[in-house]
Amino acid sequence: MTKLHVSMLALALGGALSCAAPIASHAADQPVAKPSGAMSKAADKTVEATKPGPSPAPAKTATVAAKVSPETVDGYIKATFGKAPEDWQQRIVPDETMQACNKYRNDVPHEVGDAIMKREITKVVYPADGKFLGNWKEGAKIANNGQGGQFSDKPETVHGGNCYACHQMAKSEVSFGTLGPSLTHYGKDRNYTEAEIKQAYTKIYNSQAVVPCSNMPRFGTNGFLTEQQIKDVMAFLFDPESPVNKE
Repeated sequence: MTKLHVSMLALALGGALSCAAPIASHAADQPVAKPSGAMSKAADKTVEATKPGPSPAPAKTATVAAKVSPETVDGYIKATFGKAPEDWQQRIVPDETMQACNKYRNDVPHEVGDAIMKREITKVVYPADGKFLGNWKEGAKIANNGQGGQFSDKPETVHGGNCYACHQMAKSEVSFGTLGPSLTHYGKDRNYTEAEIKQAYTKIYNSQAVVPCSNMPRFGTNGFLTEQQIKDVMAFLFDPESPVNKE
């Protein structure tokens, strides 16, 4: 575009703007008067021609429920572990219990649920010394530790329980998840009975042994937490001096 064309365009725009300015100023104060005569009739026809017609009826679309096969899901998950070492690859292979939970989308029939609990309870190893409670202060650290089990972790990384990701525990903790129930006053509300303590240990060690298709990890059975770590978390839940029960 030449300088001459630019100048002419600028003049044209300038003229249009200078003409429009008084109209805009006028419109701000009162409605613009409707033009009369032939120009008015022509304008009316233009307006009529540009009026939107009746909206067309919406096209009927069939609702098709999207179905994804288990094979597709398994293939996708495996692809995300494509470059992982072989021992990591084995971690995503569902065992018999996970296969049943996947099949029924965690809503297993009673007989399947009973079979899961019967199978999983055999995988629970109770402390040889008969003691279920460790140090609640160490348990508080484990409950707040979300490290471990990630590609980026160093081999020496100590695994944590990451309990606060799903549960409220000590009331003084301001950050916690709500996927699981609140565990405040857990031991106190259960009167610190031996039966409740053993049940809680079983749940932490292998949640599937207590609740079929539970969302909770199988910390002990899968070797994610050591026996001592589970004992410490148990103390955090059941020791009367723990903030879980004191606050």
